[in-house]
Amino acid sequence: MSRVAVVGAGPNGLAAGCVAARAGLDVTVYEANTTIGGAARTIPLDGSEAVFDVGSAVHPMALLSPAFADLKVRERVDFLVPQMSYAHVLDQRTAYAWQDLDRTVEHLASGSNLAPGQGAVFAGLLGPLVQRINQLGGTLLNPLLRLPAHPGTLAAFGAATLGGMGLQQTLSRRYPKAAALLAGCAAHVAGGSRGPAGAGAGLFLAAAAHAGGWPIPRGGSQAISQALATELRAHGGRIEIGRRIEELGELDAQTILLDTSPETAARLGRGRIPHALAQRLANPRRSPGSCVVHYVLREPVPWRDPLLAQAGTIHLAGTARQVLRTERESRRRPADHPFVLVSQPSQFDHTRAPGGQQVLWAYCHVPLGSDANMAPRITAQLEAAAPGFRDVVLEQHVRTARGLQRQNPALVGGDLSGGTMDLLGSVRRPRVSTNPWWLQSKGLYLVSSATPPGPSVHGMGGYLGAKAMLSHEFGIR
Repeated sequence: MSRVAVVGAGPNGLAAGCVAARAGLDVTVYEANTTIGGAARTIPLDGSEAVFDVGSAVHPMALLSPAFADLKVRERVDFLVPQMSYAHVLDQRTAYAWQDLDRTVEHLASGSNLAPGQGAVFAGLLGPLVQRINQLGGTLLNPLLRLPAHPGTLAAFGAATLGGMGLQQTLSRRYPKAAALLAGCAAHVAGGSRGPAGAGAGLFLAAAAHAGGWPIPRGGSQAISQALATELRAHGGRIEIGRRIEELGELDAQTILLDTSPETAARLGRGRIPHALAQRLANPRRSPGSCVVHYVLREPVPWRDPLLAQAGTIHLAGTARQVLRTERESRRRPADHPFVLVSQPSQFDHTRAPGGQQVLWAYCHVPLGSDANMAPRITAQLEAAAPGFRDVVLEQHVRTARGLQRQNPALVGGDLSGGTMDLLGSVRRPRVSTNPWWLQSKGLYLVSSATPPGPSVHGMGGYLGAKAMLSHEFGIR
């Protein structure tokens, strides 16, 4: 039986291992940490009795991922879907994105101080995408360099992307809440890009919010990783934790799949990967980093707007223009009033903290590799939206951008995106090819979020990379 080694037990590595094991190959996954999951782990921190999602907390792509459907993740994980997918705090105003698009449009259209037509503009951009969400997901959760299965859907998405860019950059004063909702989604991609890639990614996130919603796994993100591990073991695969691979020679395998950063792939593949590709892997274009603060609260957040208690995700930043400005600022220096993404899983899942306490997860973008502790500024943003917030905080656990890399070496400099997600970064991930996962060396593949279709917890990088490996190495389609 052919042996396959997978280095890294994040969602992509586990998905790759599942695909290979299902094909009848002898698969072993190696993980340096003592727990599997990578960016989908839920663990205690610093002796706390609570558990925290140390990577992603909310999973907009989980219900759209073909990999998660095929690998039975959806069957094994209890996904909790808030009826309010996300909300955006502008100043004294709040914009709500309910899972129900009609309800969101009605909210945007109401209020005497809002420009007429705001709801219609939002519905015109997102309505066609929500109706075609499965076709859209099948297109965008695959490599861009292939003939689209649904060209009409791709054309509609392209038109909506241009319209969304115009709304955020030109019409934001006329339609402030609609523009802010889209700008907040686009800002999930760090760096404040004005280009179509960031706007398109944000539009896809917004469409997902009004289709299946933005789900939260009961018990934490670790549930996703455990579901993949269960599928892997069901087909004979093995996982070795606490096993750091320093050289490929340590692996008794003909085929190796790397769920690692490009830099680590370049180091491990030294002498095997062609020089030009090795240089590109060793020096990828990077997005800004992130600083994450994990809070334990004695009671729910005292939001000034009580409707915010119903939101799974909350954006704290201001208007669309302010979001863009602070995100671009984060490339150079820590922003004074950063765009803050907040997740409050304990509002929907009471398994995270003991005795009625709650966990809260918040982060902002900072320069790549920064050691800046943004907890005071993030707390100030929360206090502004929830007077008395500081009084309910029992614990806070900070992970700077550099600390995120220490926690998970794949997050180089605290970059959560696996590399810059502009148009060039989306296509050249890590190289322009119809088989971008293959590292141009017999049996060697990169299957992390640094490969198509990019970041987010969906497992598609590993799923597609392993399928490409089966075809290229073994003729299995």
